Amino acid sequence: MTPLIRTAVRVEGIVQGVGFRPFVYALATRLSLGGLVGNDVDGVFAEVEGPPEAVREFLAALERDPPPLARVDRIAVSPMAPIGVPSFEIVASEPGGRRRALIAADTATCADCLRELADPADSRFRYPFTNCTNCGPRFTIVREVPYDRPLTTMAGFPMCGQCAREYSDPANRRFHAQPVCCPACGPALTLLDALREPSPGLSPLDAAAALLRQGQIVAVKGIGGYHLAADATSEPAAAALRSRKHREDKPFAVMAAGLAGARQLALIDDASAALLTSPARPIVLLPRRPGAPVAGSAAPGNRQLGVMLPYTPLHHLLITAVGRPLILTSGNVSDEPIAYRDEDALARLAGIADAFLTHDRAIHIRTDDSVARSFAGRPVLLRRSRGYVPEPITLRAAFPRPVLACGAELKNTFCLAKDRHVFLSHHIGDLENAETLQSFTEGISHFSRLFDITPQVVAHDLHPEYLSTKYALDLDGVDLVAVQHHHAHIASCLADNGADGPVIGVAFDGTGYGTDGTIWGGEFLIAGLAGFTRAGHLTPVPMPGGAAAVRQPWRMAAAYLDAAGLDVAGLDVAQRNAARWDAIVSMARRRVNAPLTSSAGRLFDAVAAILGFRDEISYEGQAAIELEQIADPDEAGAYRTRTETGEPFRARGADLVGAAAAELAAGVPREIIAARFHNGLAALIQAGCVLLRERHGLSTVALSGGVFQNTLLLQRTVSRLEAHGFTVLLHSRVPCNDGGISLGQAVVVAARDRMPPGLRLTRSQGRAASGSTPGRDQSCWTTGGVGHHPPGGESANSD
Repeated sequence: MTPLIRTAVRVEGIVQGVGFRPFVYALATRLSLGGLVGNDVDGVFAEVEGPPEAVREFLAALERDPPPLARVDRIAVSPMAPIGVPSFEIVASEPGGRRRALIAADTATCADCLRELADPADSRFRYPFTNCTNCGPRFTIVREVPYDRPLTTMAGFPMCGQCAREYSDPANRRFHAQPVCCPACGPALTLLDALREPSPGLSPLDAAAALLRQGQIVAVKGIGGYHLAADATSEPAAAALRSRKHREDKPFAVMAAGLAGARQLALIDDASAALLTSPARPIVLLPRRPGAPVAGSAAPGNRQLGVMLPYTPLHHLLITAVGRPLILTSGNVSDEPIAYRDEDALARLAGIADAFLTHDRAIHIRTDDSVARSFAGRPVLLRRSRGYVPEPITLRAAFPRPVLACGAELKNTFCLAKDRHVFLSHHIGDLENAETLQSFTEGISHFSRLFDITPQVVAHDLHPEYLSTKYALDLDGVDLVAVQHHHAHIASCLADNGADGPVIGVAFDGTGYGTDGTIWGGEFLIAGLAGFTRAGHLTPVPMPGGAAAVRQPWRMAAAYLDAAGLDVAGLDVAQRNAARWDAIVSMARRRVNAPLTSSAGRLFDAVAAILGFRDEISYEGQAAIELEQIADPDEAGAYRTRTETGEPFRARGADLVGAAAAELAAGVPREIIAARFHNGLAALIQAGCVLLRERHGLSTVALSGGVFQNTLLLQRTVSRLEAHGFTVLLHSRVPCNDGGISLGQAVVVAARDRMPPGLRLTRSQGRAASGSTPGRDQSCWTTGGVGHHPPGGESANSD
């Protein structure tokens, strides 16, 4: 008789709320193994007993064939003494202790649930909260771990007999599906009018669909917050939504009923189709199909559309009932966080929505839709939120100490990190008001509880006025480390690619506080995780009026044209702003309220204003986006620039501005000028990287910063760099914009922690770096506090 063995198994990763226990139960039963399986604060634990060959097959299948939503990070086994119990059971969860279990993201409705939703004979026919082990809400309803129903916002919905039987049956796909429910026991829809009165007559769903078909605006409670919905084919509806939401120009997302409907709106390649239909269901930026049946006010002046597919049963039912694509945009007034609590939504959206399609299942934490695109066949996240959060970014090296990284000011995310996991937050937004700051602080508290992380070190941006920096500086009992903004960008790209550096880092964005007290944003760095040297940058120009120059790009046109020494008499941008032009030029020359900036974002602003696109913007990055939209993608010409080859080198962005102005005066079409500007900037980046390869012997380039959301520039830059023999690292899992800054801050801190103790920053150094004007030293590699260029290796950063 074959001797029996018993093995203890520990499985870590995303293994709770994804059907892992029933998978283990079914696997063990099929192999005739005895034992048990359960959840605890670390993940899933199991004991299996049987013949050695069957136990080996069990362990192999755990890693080879996990459930669709599971992610196995680690399997640990240890021998036990057999006890002779032939049966296998699922045991109760074990609470208490240090939490290490991972929580799954909210997941789009699966095919099985959709079939039930459409089957008149099924008890869940047209039930808008249908879910199972393989789909439905996760992160947005969980309050604590382990992930069990009493610790979610489903706790107030006792299961009926049918749901309880499904929940308790290991052969059922709803076995231990925590949000399981049906019309007899689960949440229910309500439709309220603008006066908060229930709508009589039709079912709430059908009544809401009728309102949308009539051109009205309906606030819809989704999985992570409220959306504002309108008929995407109706110009009056789209225009009314834009007016009421105070969103003048920024495009709205459009939801199509399915992939076939999405193809009527946009051009979709295989990579984009995979993104659209993935369990995360992000908004995907796509080339707009000519003649697409979408109102002009949905995405004015934009050659792209943000398209999404339904990801909850409610969305499927609603868009089917309406029979048309829907605008589906965040339920907020511009610049505010998305509304997710019912009373708050009813109050804040009262002046926008004509009705509210709501329900009685609470959302525990707000989560905006994610935004993505494909590039060169790879998915690229531009906003990492619903569908991806809180699944961790797993790194090769562990964090020596638990870390909180507070992120940047715009497109803020924070992250908490321990062991090898970085828990990057959902999209918080721009930290410019009390509501968003509250969302930031509440999110940190929730993540800290959920993942049992008490940070010992806190990373923050150098800018002393960022609310995220001020939050960090108010914390007690932690070490503080300031991380320069563009170093964080490049470190984030390195972490996204599993690389350590050093690399040539090109960080192009709108604004970042530099170590010399100026505003950086067109940076060439020699960077690793622990430190960097500023090796080159765009030649700085004044920003007349400071922040006003961001809101009014014509000011940057004035500064750049003056720096280029050009006669502006015949330029429309000067004539349109003649009343203030001389004063702004004088401000720039005298450096009165005109800080220097090397920002690539401001360079885009200057050219956009010269070409007549935008003298004043209504949302961040608008001028640059419109410049990309009009550029002729088939134009190969490129403007040339000069470089001052000192250390750091300076590349003259004013040459690009001057060339654009001269060609405009000569009657060259704006589409050609915009393209030649993009091509010229790509050539400038290529030349800078070639120069740095000659100086430092590096042939890998990391591209990061919000400017590289510009697909045309990214394509031109990558093509040129690869043609010159460079390996190019791009973002994929985390945004290249400021949404990825917190990850970069965290990995910088970890790299510094791994340095010898004498080279680490102390708490007092961290405070000094962020709370006072940085020194003039632009080299941030240090040994014993003395800045120097790295001799091929990494050292600590003296930010």
